[in-house]
Amino acid sequence: MKQYIQTNNQRFLDELFSLLRIPSVSSLEKHKGDMHKCAERLVELLTEAGADHAAVYPTAGHPVVYGHKTVDPSLPTVLVYGHYDVQPVDPIELWHSDPFEPEIRDGAIYARGANDDKGQLFMHIKAFEFLVRTGTLKHNVKFILEGEEEIGSPSLAAWASANKELLKADIILVSDTTMISESVPSINCGMRGLSYVEVKVTGPNKDLHSGHYGGAVANPINVLCDMISSLIDQDGHVTVKGFYDEVVELSAEDRAKLSRAPFDIEEYKEFLDIKEVKGEKGYTTLERTGIRPCLDVNGIWGGYTGEGAKTVLPSVAHAKISMRLVPNQDSATITRLFEEHFKSIAPDYVKVEVTPHHGGDGFLIPISSPAYKAAEKAMTEVYGVEPVPSRGGGSIPILADLQRILGIDPLLMGFGLERDTIHSPNESYLLKQLYAGMEAIALFYRYY
Repeated sequence: MKQYIQTNNQRFLDELFSLLRIPSVSSLEKHKGDMHKCAERLVELLTEAGADHAAVYPTAGHPVVYGHKTVDPSLPTVLVYGHYDVQPVDPIELWHSDPFEPEIRDGAIYARGANDDKGQLFMHIKAFEFLVRTGTLKHNVKFILEGEEEIGSPSLAAWASANKELLKADIILVSDTTMISESVPSINCGMRGLSYVEVKVTGPNKDLHSGHYGGAVANPINVLCDMISSLIDQDGHVTVKGFYDEVVELSAEDRAKLSRAPFDIEEYKEFLDIKEVKGEKGYTTLERTGIRPCLDVNGIWGGYTGEGAKTVLPSVAHAKISMRLVPNQDSATITRLFEEHFKSIAPDYVKVEVTPHHGGDGFLIPISSPAYKAAEKAMTEVYGVEPVPSRGGGSIPILADLQRILGIDPLLMGFGLERDTIHSPNESYLLKQLYAGMEAIALFYRYY
């Protein structure tokens, strides 16, 4: 594979850049046409790589790209999952280059989607191409590449349920996560789930003069801040009644296994430019982001935020709140519990609305499975060190749905790094990680 990468390096970059130049932002209506354009480009790449069939399939939302290569129906089948949609680029002024005109700087590709997930799904297409063209593919391979992961995959579960036979496979292979570091590879054996809501607090029926009414009428922003502050206690516990009912406490043995992952708290703080970390009492930083649930405010707004001053007592305040969940916590149940709790703590001088957005459940996979062992062997060969099992703090809610619908486990071979700043300005992906990923994925097929 190394030689194949060297020989085709410029072509690979040109092809990847053709994907990165398409602004496939799934959350913005103005990019609906770009979603179809990106899907069609992926069909071209899959076809050129050697797929027997590749096509764009409509869903209730943005389209799905499906492709397959059948070597022998009696052989194991690998279902590759990825997503071609990307996050919005705001705040655009913080980017050092055009987010949709990829650049290579200091050994990394800078562009929106460079890592998440166009760069990582591209590795699978190129590893597949190598295996096909060298006659070494000994598996059937299917691809399902969706355009709605960044908005919670609202259409894919229904599409997958309607196409279960089409997607029949033995394992779901995914690269949409990070590893601990370049020198310490890791394989995610689980990810957290998600419940995402928007809250609205309404006070008076219109914005008021803060001089005429201030001190006499409740300010919805003040009230919202008080309510949010009460959602987490001084020990970092979420106060929503029933929130922890289904959380399984890990044994000391399991916690010890996860603690094998090297972690330098001082490096962590320096990277984030913070003086101290904060989180749930009794757990390490890695445990807080891997095996424990949490609640965070993702955005808050209301009143006057324009230039200069406007002495207004606002009528309405809003916030977006996400809750990261661990396996056994049901997303729909947590959303309901949050709504009930938030409304119950609202004082009489405001009205409260809670609007659920999207969510999904977390999952775990056994590290004793043949697929995990194959990935472990492949990554050891590429990096020269055995990968550490880890738990991802983020969420890919659709994977739990696919696990349930198709009856097969996902395997997460992610090659991103924290330095890649996905979802933020100046997203990037190291070239050496791109190439290492291609090598490891090709080796996975050899050992699985």
